[in-house]
Amino acid sequence: QVQLVESGGGLVQPGGSLRLSCVASASTWLMGWYRQAPGKQRELVASITSDSTTNYADSVKGRFTISRDNAKKSVFLQMNDLKPEDTAIYYCLCRAGMYSYWGQGTQVTVSS
Repeated sequence: QVQLVESGGGLVQPGGSLRLSCVASASTWLMGWYRQAPGKQRELVASITSDSTTNYADSVKGRFTISRDNAKKSVFLQMNDLKPEDTAIYYCLCRAGMYSYWGQGTQVTVSS
């Protein structure tokens, strides 16, 4: 069992920035962020492997950057130029072996 603790969500105006953080209780090979907006399915935002291979949703390429600190078992999501359509609950995900684990979610609201 891996526990994940997220932080960094909040309310921001369009064009603003936020940085999400997630700390895992154990080392995992894949970490990432998903999001779920009201009435929509949960979708991948970005992921990063232990050797720093990254993957991004087309909708966030060029605006969001995922990074990780393996020593601290942490993953970060720097979100710039935020848009109202980025409003969602953001969930941290990690994969350890054949299992996936989720954080509790952090709300990101982009509104003027």
